[in-house]
Amino acid sequence: MQLVENSNWQLPFSWVPLAPYDFSMKDFFGRLLSRFKNKYLLTLVIFITWLLFFDQDNMIQRYKAIRKLNELKADKAYYIEKIRNDSIRLEELKSNNRNLEKFAREQYLMKKNNEDIFVVKKED
Repeated sequence: MQLVENSNWQLPFSWVPLAPYDFSMKDFFGRLLSRFKNKYLLTLVIFITWLLFFDQDNMIQRYKAIRKLNELKADKAYYIEKIRNDSIRLEELKSNNRNLEKFAREQYLMKKNNEDIFVVKKED
């Protein structure tokens, strides 16, 4: 494999680092504007800026939508689990009258006619 010493390949811009004492704002903006004389590069920069900030589906809105979607997926998983647990409990209540009576007494403080209910609460 041979190395090509005299190739015509060049970077699309010139990179010359400035010495600290040689820096001026006029030179900086002059170099920056000279790079944007290329109409394709300028068009690309404007297009990317438009997509990132001004478009209806810009990156900020997209980030918020993805975050909201993840929250909704977590809520969906929670509610699916809750529905599954409630369905199991409902089947238990429907299948056995003793479980139904226990549930009614514990949750709704229901009682028979000849009973008294005492509710004991623990102090925290």
